[in-house]
Amino acid sequence: MQTRSSSYSVLSPLLLIIFTCFSLKINPIRGNAELRALTEIKNSLDPENKYLSSWTTDGDPCSGAFEGVACNEHRKVANISLQGKGLAGKLPPAVAELKCLSGLYLHYNSLSGEIPKEIANLTELTDLYLNVNNFSGTIPAEIGGMATLQVLQLCCNQLMGIIPTEIGFLKKLNVLALERNQLSGQIPASLGNLGMLKRLYLNSNKLSGPIPVGLANLPELEFLDVQNNTLSGFVPHSLKRLNEGFHFDNNPGLCGSGFTSLRACSSWDNTNINQIDPFTPVINKTTSKSVPESADIPLSCNQTHCSKSSSKLPKIGIVSGVIAFIVILMAVAFVWIVWYRRGKQKVGDKSDSYDDHINIKQGTGFCERNPSPFVSLEPRDCNGMCHEFMQGYKFNLEEVESATQHFSEVNVLGKSKFSAVYRGILKDGSVVAIKSISKTSCKTEENGFMKGLSLLNSLKHENLVKLKGFCCSKGRGECFLIYDFVSNGGLSRYLDSEHGHNDILDWPTRVQIIIGIAKGIEYLHRNEANKRAIVHQNISVEKVLIDQQMNPLILDSGLLKLLADDVVYSAIKVSAALGYMTPEYITTGRFTEKSDVYAFGVIILQVLSGKRKLSSGTRMAAESGKFEDFVDSNLKGEFSEAEADRLTKIALHCTNELPENRPSMESVTQELSAQKFNKMIPNHPY
Repeated sequence: MQTRSSSYSVLSPLLLIIFTCFSLKINPIRGNAELRALTEIKNSLDPENKYLSSWTTDGDPCSGAFEGVACNEHRKVANISLQGKGLAGKLPPAVAELKCLSGLYLHYNSLSGEIPKEIANLTELTDLYLNVNNFSGTIPAEIGGMATLQVLQLCCNQLMGIIPTEIGFLKKLNVLALERNQLSGQIPASLGNLGMLKRLYLNSNKLSGPIPVGLANLPELEFLDVQNNTLSGFVPHSLKRLNEGFHFDNNPGLCGSGFTSLRACSSWDNTNINQIDPFTPVINKTTSKSVPESADIPLSCNQTHCSKSSSKLPKIGIVSGVIAFIVILMAVAFVWIVWYRRGKQKVGDKSDSYDDHINIKQGTGFCERNPSPFVSLEPRDCNGMCHEFMQGYKFNLEEVESATQHFSEVNVLGKSKFSAVYRGILKDGSVVAIKSISKTSCKTEENGFMKGLSLLNSLKHENLVKLKGFCCSKGRGECFLIYDFVSNGGLSRYLDSEHGHNDILDWPTRVQIIIGIAKGIEYLHRNEANKRAIVHQNISVEKVLIDQQMNPLILDSGLLKLLADDVVYSAIKVSAALGYMTPEYITTGRFTEKSDVYAFGVIILQVLSGKRKLSSGTRMAAESGKFEDFVDSNLKGEFSEAEADRLTKIALHCTNELPENRPSMESVTQELSAQKFNKMIPNHPY
């Protein structure tokens, strides 16, 4: 019997290898199994075939035709990105058949039902985004076995029950977001084992008990939100290091020292923490009813009651010891089971089918962690590039993804060949514009790129769009610039307006906009911080935004310092086509401050005429002073001819063909800032 068993143990792997080689010839990409899984997922998520019609039963998931599906270099499904698609079904267990899946993005839909426990079989998954749906039930404890998980986003659902202690096994977890559910019980002490955790969102649930000390001591923790719960007890003093990253409001039972809005702890808090069994409610002996831990209960009692209570202490100690022993035994058993399962996964379970396990683990190459940069998304901080000189300005990819609803198309403000701009909302509620730039469009030398980034960070003026921060992801192959959102859009939307349209600018507003643009350009040219003029190179009405007070803000100032030469040249060609290019660039190939002055002159003519495209007739009318043929007819004659004359002369001087005959921006702003702008000043030297 032993010989036969030994022979079988030798033959089994040989037979498996032979079967593998034979199967590779028949089905090299294992497409049928994945296609079957995707078909089942489609039928469950989109039973009416409204949104996933591209997922056909005879199609190739890796052809690029399946919406939201991306494959790795071995033609295995690596990402499913279906955020904000209007899906309203249930997540089926079939998702577990996509063995190489590294990212599952189903947030901002209306998915319902329970989260299938089979999802834990996705042993390559790093990002799980199920937030902002209608999932119900409990969080599967099996998730604790997903060793590669880095982001777990389950917020804004209807999840109930406790937070599984098994989540403490997710050693690579960076972000855990469970806010805005109906979770109850205590915060598991096991979360204190998440050594790589940076952001933890537990707010707006029904959690009770204390904040675990181990959680407060996590070395990488940057943000902890436990607002709007029923937590109680001491707040660990070590959380003070998080500063504004720690949010604990609306938990009346919490107490501690060193926190401005936190009450001081009393002797009752001390008793509550040290003597009460955390698994049982506090009982009022008089009424025999449960009392909230934060209730104000007097400590005085007569000697008889105290002695009776003391006589029960040995029994309580025995019971507590038994409970503790059982808990420890269960924890050890769970650790052994998880370790055993992982060991089996590494060597491969011989009873499982070829479709399930062959060519999936490390060494076989099919699910290696090096797919294309647009497949593997990194939730970590941005390469550490901005940590040194941009403290307070750094964002991580999880924040950028959350702000833009994972780069949803509904948030796109604009796109070009090298960038895209998204509207986003940060966790603090502030609205931002996020410009994504492919890393192939950026300077290849890190030193040059960092200098450009430092320059952008140094620019601060009331007429420049404010940079809030920066992020760069190797995984996505993109860099992100986060700006304050400017509510009224671009200046170009106010041009070419039809008669009577709401977006028509009145005369004082036009003058205000022209003056503001001039001040912004003059600040760049003066550049007192770096002692060297900054030439924008690409000023146009498309690069001027209008805020709520109708003030102009110049966009992309200093941006070209980050970009590769070919990208800059591409942007310049667009500028030339729009009429902002100086005549001398054709012969010199150089940009100077006078290049920006020329573009500013063109903008003046555009604002006065209300037209983006200036004809030769427009310029002739401006030169001859025929304002009725030049100034925007939508104003119906309601403008100052003296101011129009002065502005027109400035515009014509700025657009002089010879750069030496153009004024400096300093002299232009002095003229525009004159106390009586409508006063004629003949023969002004500029």
